[in-house]
Amino acid sequence: MPLLQQLIPALYQGAVLLLILYGLFVLTSISLFFIYRARHDWPESSTPPEQWPAVTLQIPIYNERRVAERVVRAVAALDYPSDKLQIQVLDDSTDGTSAMLARLVAALRQSGHDCHYLHRTHRQGYKAGALAHALNSATGEFVGIFDADFVPHPQWLKQTVPALMAHPELAFVQTRWGHMNRGQNFLTAAQALALDGHFVVEQQARSASQFMQNFNGSGGLWRRRAIDEAGGWQSDTVTEDLDLAYRAQLAGWRGSYINSIEAAAELPPVITGFKRQQRRWAKGSIQTLRKLALPILRSNQRWNKKLYALAHMGGYAFHLPLLTMLLLTLPLAMLPSYHLPLSFMGSVSMIFSAAPFVMFALAQYTLVGGRGLRRLWALPVLAILFMGLSPAIASAVLSGLRHSGGVFERTPKQGRGPRRMALPGKITLSELWPETLVFGYALLSLMVIRATGHWVLAPLPVLFLLGSGLALSLEFSEYLAVRRYRHPTRRSRLARPGDIG
Repeated sequence: MPLLQQLIPALYQGAVLLLILYGLFVLTSISLFFIYRARHDWPESSTPPEQWPAVTLQIPIYNERRVAERVVRAVAALDYPSDKLQIQVLDDSTDGTSAMLARLVAALRQSGHDCHYLHRTHRQGYKAGALAHALNSATGEFVGIFDADFVPHPQWLKQTVPALMAHPELAFVQTRWGHMNRGQNFLTAAQALALDGHFVVEQQARSASQFMQNFNGSGGLWRRRAIDEAGGWQSDTVTEDLDLAYRAQLAGWRGSYINSIEAAAELPPVITGFKRQQRRWAKGSIQTLRKLALPILRSNQRWNKKLYALAHMGGYAFHLPLLTMLLLTLPLAMLPSYHLPLSFMGSVSMIFSAAPFVMFALAQYTLVGGRGLRRLWALPVLAILFMGLSPAIASAVLSGLRHSGGVFERTPKQGRGPRRMALPGKITLSELWPETLVFGYALLSLMVIRATGHWVLAPLPVLFLLGSGLALSLEFSEYLAVRRYRHPTRRSRLARPGDIG
């Protein structure tokens, strides 16, 4: 028992220290944002070139019939010389999306657009494979990418091209993601806060300070030569965008971000879609860290930029010490007495844990001023959501540490259809097990805390109980909805044939 009374508190505080380091990373981003704010949007150039260069825009699509036509028409409507714009529709679909896209591309070609339909009968390499395959026939000096859930405004291309032309050292220009359905429900409101924090604060800070930064996979424009020199699109991670961006910067190129240019997109309005998206981002980030950690450490970048880059790619791993703290709460509460070696770390961790919330508030204030702070009502929802999804994200992190590549999980889109169109085609009860186990463990921990009187340990299991409870209730309701629409009654089957695709 004396050994446990020393070991368990020490491990607990070790996990707290790791969370403090994550908070320090976020505070570093905020500091860089303020220090280099005079250089924000430095690549922006409103001076049009004498002659517009050739551009290829790629639209990767997989079973997105609700939104596929919307994004293709939006790209075709971009204000750019038609003889300089090539559009590639990269279709890996296995449903009715393919026939619709083939007809749409044919119609656009008849109306004078240089639009090409590239259909693969396999998904080898997933999105990275589709982009690499299409690049062989791309004619543009610059290559832009828009995922199926995006709707670029007509001036987007004429705003981004001058930035790349004015700065020949740039590999890519990333623009800010807008949110077409921010106000749809509390899930989309919370996601919008998180993404705004990433783009408005983190991406601006990295770009202005010349730290290494990521490409976000959509709503950005690449220099074709940079893609080739970096080794092209590769599918050994499920975040091919992050991987290529870092490889390009290791090859001597530079990334950039322009906050004033927006690329509107649709947020997942259901928790199953959001969960799958977060799992993919977490797994891919860690896979990229495994792949590029040594090349980054061996590069000629300054040591602070190297450390920041590693922390950036490993950011999702903070869910591991968070869950470790929960796991240790129960045995800690069962000890008759314990002593934390560094008692002040609790107060320090509380201060650093506020860093992400400061970043989210700063992003909203930067975007729309004081009225943006009204959006912060969704902050508690965001915090509880991430607590609830923590076991799934942690599992994805561990998977990324063990395996390269993997299945690219698509995030279903709603488009103009009913909300149920955003549900995955299939949800199994086994997908709810991580949240169920955490809910039960947090509840048991609180029962032991009540019995032993160690109330100082209660906040963390309470947060996990709320988060996993919210996630479970939403996921189970969506599970029932999918079952209802996949296996309708005879009456509803006659009324709504083919609702789920």
